[in-house]
Amino acid sequence: MSARAPFIALAGNIGAGKTTAAQTISAAFGHELYREPVVENRFLGPYYKEMARWSFTLQMEFLIKRIEHQADIARARAGCVQDRSLIEDPEVFAKYLHGLGNMTDDELALYYDYFQRLNATARQPDALVLLHTPDVNVLLRRIAARGRTEESGITSGFLKGLNGYYENFAQVARAKYGLRVLEFDVTDADIREGADRERFIDEVRALIGGLEDEGQSSLV
Repeated sequence: MSARAPFIALAGNIGAGKTTAAQTISAAFGHELYREPVVENRFLGPYYKEMARWSFTLQMEFLIKRIEHQADIARARAGCVQDRSLIEDPEVFAKYLHGLGNMTDDELALYYDYFQRLNATARQPDALVLLHTPDVNVLLRRIAARGRTEESGITSGFLKGLNGYYENFAQVARAKYGLRVLEFDVTDADIREGADRERFIDEVRALIGGLEDEGQSSLV
């Protein structure tokens, strides 16, 4: 690993609190924040109304937007924190939507073709912070609180299915992508303030410190 500034990516189910966590890391460590491109996605509203029609299109739109993020991050000189990782789409969402019958075999294969080609030259994160929220009722409350109209139809069953993939995601990120992973359960934690925030920052600081130690040893 080089001595370049660290690139941390956030991961977690819908409503887990990735944006809050990314903002917290950005403020605490001076990292540049790259927000998830949800608001700009022109297919998100139609997708939640008719998933079988729009799942492939939505995944392709997210892929392009996230690759644009990776290109910006590759040029950045400061540390970076990304609100949702690039690899969650192929390893969680695409697989899940295909399993539900919302993406055909050919659509999934075509999506993976594009992902592999684009990801091959993208800057990879140095570490991943994975937020766990096993209680989908907590996720539903947080989704309702942020009030995005297009998310109003998200069900507990849909979130539970995604959680099934997130249970194994840390192992996939480590084994397949070679990432350091910090797992943090936010079910009962409010990382916006107080002791929970300090504990979260301390664990992220240790994660970044490990990256820096690894970078120094590679230069010896």
